[in-house]
Amino acid sequence: MLQQSISVILPAFNEEANIEQAVKLSLEIMPDYFSEVEIIPVNDGSADATGALIERLADNDPRVRPVHHSVNRGYGAALRSGFEAVGGELIFFTDADNQFDLHEITLLIERLKEADMIIGYRIRRNDHFMRIVNAFLYNMLIRVLFGLKVRDIDCAFKLFRRDLLKEIKLESDGALISAELLIKAKMSGCSITEVGVHHFPRLTGEQTGANLKVILKAFVEIFKFYSKLKHSTTAHCSCKCASGKKGCC
Repeated sequence: MLQQSISVILPAFNEEANIEQAVKLSLEIMPDYFSEVEIIPVNDGSADATGALIERLADNDPRVRPVHHSVNRGYGAALRSGFEAVGGELIFFTDADNQFDLHEITLLIERLKEADMIIGYRIRRNDHFMRIVNAFLYNMLIRVLFGLKVRDIDCAFKLFRRDLLKEIKLESDGALISAELLIKAKMSGCSITEVGVHHFPRLTGEQTGANLKVILKAFVEIFKFYSKLKHSTTAHCSCKCASGKKGCC
């Protein structure tokens, strides 16, 4: 067991069929590996019973600390709200759809001494064909525009030290959030290590990431972000990452 505390962030939009199991599994598994655990489910303006369920879970266990958005603000906004609420020394985030095996966080823990951020990549992605194609094109575009050589940018299985966020200002409200996090982490001099994890089919609920509107918005966000970075006056800043390296964020 690591003598460190962890905050587990679970962004959720209309996940009433999955959120209870996601929270309970986190509460069951994480104490085996960390000295203190808090679970932060973020209800991103859900129209179903997601909000009520996480409130009930919080009533039964003080380690559950819900965050609510009154309206749907997007995946990135949900993650940023979760980041703002964390109290742990380490941050781990995953989706609330139960497509990952939380026991595999051990694979990330084993690499903590090697890098500032440990990120999973899906060994075999269990999604619809078009979603996989969109993800491939998205990853390639990020690689070409930003030089970010990561196998699976949006894999929702990431572990890093909370201190890293002190040097990075995240702004994305939508699907770009993972790319923004990784790009700015690299720019700040932080090291990233990738680990293969298993990915399982979604059994219940609906994938919002496959929505055409969400996909188009993500690509628009990419070019806006690229333009902003290109014209940024912070190109010569001296942010300092947890590793002690300096760069620009």
